[in-house]
Amino acid sequence: MIEKVVKKWDMRDFSEVRENLAYWLSKTPEERVEAVEYLRRVLHGSAERIQKTVRVVSVR
Repeated sequence: MIEKVVKKWDMRDFSEVRENLAYWLSKTPEERVEAVEYLRRVLHGSAERIQKTVRVVSVR
């Protein structure tokens, strides 16, 4: 279950990159991998492996 979090910042002091980094560094490596796996499943479906795509480009 994902817990809802609400925070308020003064926009002059806010750094989204810094906050995102602090958030992900607060998670365990296992939680980070689970998040990546969740995003992969959302994007590519429930296949266990990502399909490989090969494109051959011919330059003449």
